[in-house]
This record gives sequence, structure tokens and C-alpha cells, in this order.
Amino acid sequence: MIKYQNTRNPVLPPDVHVPDCEAHAMPDGRLYLYGSYDLRDDVYCSGEYHVVSTDDMENWTIHDTSIRGEDIPWFGNPDAIHYPGLDWSNPTPFIKKMMEKDAADGKDMKEAFEQEECGKPPLLFAPDCAHKDGKYYLYLCMNDESEGAAVSQRPEGPFENPVQLPCGGIDPAVFIDDDGSAYYYWGQLYSYGVKLNDDMVSFDRENILSDLVTEQEHFFHEGSSMRKIGDTYYYVYADMERGKPTSLGYSTGKSPMGPFEYKGIIIDNDGCDPASWNNHGSIECYNGQWYVFYHRCSRGEQMYRRLCIEKIEILEDGTIPEVKMTSQGVGEPFTNGEKIYGRWACGLKGSAYIAPDNAGSEYLTNIKAGDSAVFRYVKSDEGFTGAAIEAQGSGKIKVLIDGGELAKITVTDGSSEEAGFESAVYTPKGELELEFEECENLNIISLVLM
Repeated sequence: MIKYQNTRNPVLPPDVHVPDCEAHAMPDGRLYLYGSYDLRDDVYCSGEYHVVSTDDMENWTIHDTSIRGEDIPWFGNPDAIHYPGLDWSNPTPFIKKMMEKDAADGKDMKEAFEQEECGKPPLLFAPDCAHKDGKYYLYLCMNDESEGAAVSQRPEGPFENPVQLPCGGIDPAVFIDDDGSAYYYWGQLYSYGVKLNDDMVSFDRENILSDLVTEQEHFFHEGSSMRKIGDTYYYVYADMERGKPTSLGYSTGKSPMGPFEYKGIIIDNDGCDPASWNNHGSIECYNGQWYVFYHRCSRGEQMYRRLCIEKIEILEDGTIPEVKMTSQGVGEPFTNGEKIYGRWACGLKGSAYIAPDNAGSEYLTNIKAGDSAVFRYVKSDEGFTGAAIEAQGSGKIKVLIDGGELAKITVTDGSSEEAGFESAVYTPKGELELEFEECENLNIISLVLM
């Protein structure tokens, strides 16, 4: 078990990567996050889950392993029933385009996918969890396209007695309606849903509904998540509207099985890293505030994804205005004298990315001339009068707030440098940006606005 205090993005310690988070306020009053667990740079996820919890959105507990892939009895069992996931005979427009691109490069996307997913150690992909009648049901999926459920007496697990569900695919989601009826969702490229039996670990395949949301009409890619606000059902998922699934979008309906109408994007993680590619998360209300839970990748890789959280609003008409990624997270904007770490950059242009340093933390690295980094947001009622930067290597750094250049700081051989502004900058909520010139092995550790 790990204890960690933080209100900034990313939320968890630099070496703890919990993406794909489903957030649920449980009966004990704590908020629990159920996600996968990135450990490698060559594949998403790993063979274990770790539940994360909090009671104040500042003090976080990363619980011990809740279940392992090696504990799943049907994985690798030749006698277990295999339920296919992806339908390669009827590819969506996006996948058709990707297949054509691979074919032009002499590759077979279907063959590569099947080889990648089979014959490997058991990997646990994105999960979800629900509470009913004093028990907690964890829904899981694996790299052989199998899905299942396990049970515990505690929200953090350990989860035991896993049973296979009669479906194939990834990204399970569960929703319990006001009348106690439970619904199960899953799918990549194609979405599926079904009403669960009262035992919460089975359903009738004859009742499965397909295409609840689609790529063509709703920009659905994967990562289903369901919530109910008032009398409206919110279907949240990885959204393809901007060309790749870096967004979390949503559609709404008056039934848990639809029909659903596309409403828009809640957040887009494009620009969190040069390799930004996918997103998966959820929305949840905790202590009267709605939040969106999502992930950002790091290290110039699509993997090593980190949990991030932003406050959101549900407007009177039921819509959710899109929010930007921030560095401040659920806390207040950074103010005078507060250290802003390079690892908290929330918008990157160019080659720069966030990666581990030699001290067990992270910094902003791989910086080239022409790159830039954004930190949202900063605030000063008394006025910012200068900036100080702690760095390694050498380079020239422009400091801007809301697009206005305030100073240029020169770092030489890892010196810590500062510069004053010509006049004080007053801002109730501003965007800090660093632009880089003449960089040589430059790493940004931290900066302070004075």
C-alpha cells in the first residue's frame, strides 16, 4: 500500500501508472478508482490491477494488488470457450483506413493483432467495478479477448472466484440503475450492451444489443462508461471525432440501452506527449463536484499512461462543456512563490516529453529548439514580477503568460537562473508557457513565478 498527497496532474507518484480509470463513490464514503496498470513500454497494461482511493481528492491510497492475470483460470486453457471480439470481416472506416495503410507498407494488421494478443503472458486490460447487496463485483478483460467478473467483500479487493462471461472484447463497464437493474457494456470499434442477471456475473447472450453507439454516428472507438444524471443516461467513451481516440466524448439517451444522441467532447489529451494516442476514463460526482477522470501518456510512448483529473460542469440543459488539460488538477491555480515542476506540463509541442530523472522523480526532457510547454493555470492578485528556472543542460527559455512574452532566461550548464519582468502581471487565471531556443541537453526540473 502506498500513501501519496497531491492535487496536481498527474495525480499519482511518478512511478505509478493507472490509466483507464472508472471512478465510483462507494458506500463507505470514499472514492475508488479502478484502472489498468502500465508497467512496460512495448504493450499496454500489465498482469495486475491496483485500486486507488481517496476521501478528499488530495490524499491518495494506492492499494495492494487486487487480482492478477495469473489468477484467471480460463486464460490459456484450451478447453475454455473463446468468444471473438473484433469483427475483421466488417471493419469500421477508421480500421479500414489503418488496414489500407498497413497493407501499403507490406503489413497485415489483422495477423499482427492476432499474433500480439495470443501466446503472451496474461495481461489485464481496463476494468470496472460495482457494488450491490454488500458485495463488490470487478469486471475485467484480457489480452485473449476474454472477459470476466470476480467478487470481494471490500471495494479495494482482493477479488476472488473469477468467472468467465459469455462475450469477447475489451473495456467492460457496469451500471446499476435506480431500480437495481444492472447493465454491462463492452467493445472496441463496436459497442455492445446487455442486462446482467441478478447474480451480477452472468447474462443471456440472446439479449445482447450491438451498435449502441457507433464510429460513424457517435465517433465511438472503445472505453465504454455509463452514468445517470437526473433522468438522462450519459454514455462516455474514447471519441474519434478529431481523427484519433485522444478525446473522451459522450452521447445521451433516456434508456440505459439507448438510443443515444451524440453530444460532444469532454476532454482531449492530444498534445500531452508527442505520442499521444488514446484516452479512456469516466465522469463521477464526489462531494457535490463533478469530475472527469482520464489519462495522459508519457516518455514519448503511447504507454506509461498517468491518471489525471479535471473539474467539469453539468449545465442546466444537460450538456458538459469541454475542458482543457491542466497542470493544477483539482487544486487551485499556481501562485507567487509556488514551485511548478516540469513534470506537470500539460501541453507539449515538438519533441519534448516527460520522463524519469535520476532521482526517482520526473522532469521535462528531450527538449529541442522550437519546442514549447504549457502549464495551466497560474494566478496572481498581487502581480507576478519575475520567474526562476531550475534546469539541467543549456538553453534559452522564453517565459510567456497568456501569449505575452515577459522574459528570456538563459540557462548554462545546469545553472538555476531567474529574470524579472518589465512590469507586474496580474491574472485571475492565466496560461504559463515556456518556449525553447538553442537547447543542448536541456531538462526542466521546476520553475517559480515570483
